[in-house]
Amino acid sequence: MEAPAETLADDVVVLRRWKPEQLDTLAAVAGDSAGHLGAWMLWATDGYGESEAKEFLENAARNWAEGRNYDFAIFADGAVVGGAGMMTRPGWIEIGYWLSRHHTGRGLVTRAARLLTAEAFRIGSPEVEIRHDEKNLASGAVPARLGFTMIGEEAAEPPFAPACAGVNRIWRLKRP
Repeated sequence: MEAPAETLADDVVVLRRWKPEQLDTLAAVAGDSAGHLGAWMLWATDGYGESEAKEFLENAARNWAEGRNYDFAIFADGAVVGGAGMMTRPGWIEIGYWLSRHHTGRGLVTRAARLLTAEAFRIGSPEVEIRHDEKNLASGAVPARLGFTMIGEEAAEPPFAPACAGVNRIWRLKRP
């Protein structure tokens, strides 16, 4: 599969490839929301600051170059409001997402996931998967709204973030 475009957009959100110069922005947005995010995402359970952002951005650049993961900042109203990514798997793509605590409930992640799904199909993935902890109902609402089908559940590998049950729900959408 080819690499995705570095910018994806609809009339409300813009996804742009994370760049090293966004270090302070990433640290501020994820750091301000670490309590909210840390309930579901292990990487934010102990807070999130400049060192975590620097490590993420270095890994994101390396993963993009190697074709493993494609990480994007989510912009709305000209500001970074979260992050989303495409993870390559053997023969398909998985997508994931997070939003700052100030931007939930506005459909921004649904729009971002729609853009990533369309791009995954454009670059040749025959299917897209979304996985989320069974207790994270907000994350599960996204694939349901986009027409994905829940195909099963699997035990997640520990350790888990505090709110997680340790069971992932798996959603799949096949290329039309």
